[in-house]
Amino acid sequence: MSSYQYVNYSWDDAQAASLDPVGRLVYRSNILGSDQRITNTGGGNTSSKLPGTDPITGQPVEVLWVKGSGGDLRTAGREFFSSLYQEKLLALQGVYNARADKGLKTQAEDEMVAMQAHATFNLNPRASSIDTPLHSFLPGKFVDHMHPNAIIAIAASANCQRLTLEIFAGQMAYVPWMRPGFELGLAMQKISREQPSVRAIMMGQHGFISWADDEKACYTWTLDCIEKASAYIEAKYAAKGGDAKAFGGQKYQTLPEDQRRATLAGILPWLRGQVSQQKRFIGTIQDDEKILRFVNSADAPRLAALGTSCPDHFLRTKIKPLYVDWNPQSEDAAALKLKLAAALDQYRVDYTAYYNVCRRANSPAMRDPNPTVVLIPGLGMIAWGKDKSESRVTAEFYNCAVEVMRGAEA
Repeated sequence: MSSYQYVNYSWDDAQAASLDPVGRLVYRSNILGSDQRITNTGGGNTSSKLPGTDPITGQPVEVLWVKGSGGDLRTAGREFFSSLYQEKLLALQGVYNARADKGLKTQAEDEMVAMQAHATFNLNPRASSIDTPLHSFLPGKFVDHMHPNAIIAIAASANCQRLTLEIFAGQMAYVPWMRPGFELGLAMQKISREQPSVRAIMMGQHGFISWADDEKACYTWTLDCIEKASAYIEAKYAAKGGDAKAFGGQKYQTLPEDQRRATLAGILPWLRGQVSQQKRFIGTIQDDEKILRFVNSADAPRLAALGTSCPDHFLRTKIKPLYVDWNPQSEDAAALKLKLAAALDQYRVDYTAYYNVCRRANSPAMRDPNPTVVLIPGLGMIAWGKDKSESRVTAEFYNCAVEVMRGAEA
């Protein structure tokens, strides 16, 4: 594609040419991460398989440079990328396949994460990501793994596999949800070998991964995939009535701005105290057109209860937001406070029950059971975090969730 409607094209040939190979990986990562329609804060990773020289033998080697654990693609510098011997990473397949207990979610698979450290090149201190096998085992010299809203809307759909074939016409394969790690990397390797014309894989309930043997081609192909998914969704969305019919149509009306401000000023000090019982929280309020269209809609209670659509969202927004069943046209602030109190109590009970059902012997302690996202018809969204920055990012993630639901419902 020569032009893009749904993502920003930011590649500059002159700037890329002025950089060394690792610098171009950092550059590619930064321009991908700068567009939240491509990936969310802290989400996604990128890699390049580059020639290197073994510091001991002086022999030429292939080195996988891949964004390591932590950091954000938008701002990540060279120090955020781990470097590993590609040959040693591939040799881990033999170690893994020799294990009698190998398989998804096994001790053998878990141990491969620590084994990656033995492949470290040139004493690089940056810990490698759990996604490293995905980048190593795929054939492309350059690999992008992103979490775009449009792609996640497809990935989270019940008919994801059919939609992937319909939208991408065989250029993108499909793998059902698997937790990131060694088994997922092997599954992707198998797909790439059996379907050599494929240059991307849709990851069910997760995102997608794409590759090429030229770094600019990898960047543009990543954008092409997102553009195709976005165009497909927007055409379906418009055919179903667009904004007027989104989320089942509007059930409530937004309160006038002065009334919203007065209502929020009356409840926020109390609400902040309620959610800060275990640790201090700061709130970010959002009441723009898009979030109000969602919280005021007929389908908001149903969709909010469905929970998160992507593992990255889960880390910020928990299993689901707290939707408050309050009528802004017929109920007052006192009724809102009563409903919030009851809903908070129930949320804590539900979260504790969820943790107890899902916990394992090695599970971490239960997180704070209070919601990090509160949705109120007529008012908007309140996102919570330990500081202003974290609450802003929490809000960003739930905005992504709303866009995913809009796309999936289209």
